[in-house]
Amino acid sequence: MGARAAARTPRVRLTPAAEEMVRRLTRQHGPVMFHQSGGCCDGSAPMCYPRGEFRVGAADVLLGRVAGDTPFWMSADQYRYWQHTFLTVDLVAGRGGGFSLEAPEGVRFLLRSRLLTEDELEHVTAEPPLPTGADVPG
Repeated sequence: MGARAAARTPRVRLTPAAEEMVRRLTRQHGPVMFHQSGGCCDGSAPMCYPRGEFRVGAADVLLGRVAGDTPFWMSADQYRYWQHTFLTVDLVAGRGGGFSLEAPEGVRFLLRSRLLTEDELEHVTAEPPLPTGADVPG
């Protein structure tokens, strides 16, 4: 067995309600993924898609995996603004304007953020860059 890669500083997590919705969506649609683009159509909300139905760009950044193995991607432009933050994906009542899988359920995913602590920022700065769409096979 080879040496195990060092764990990265967590950058994103789900609230229990959001995690339960991801489990439900996975049962209905198969593996899913998140993408945070910052574009139109409720761009401040993370969108949840069936994995493989959204093409990740080469510059998109993989912030981490949530709810087990669900990738959370962010566009490079957004990442430049959010790189010093820790993100929490929550689930709230109401419909967003996007095409995210949870919309028919009458709920939507919502990002909450906080600045990284000095300790977290020190660790993040010492770690290798996060993987991008160019690094991770589709």
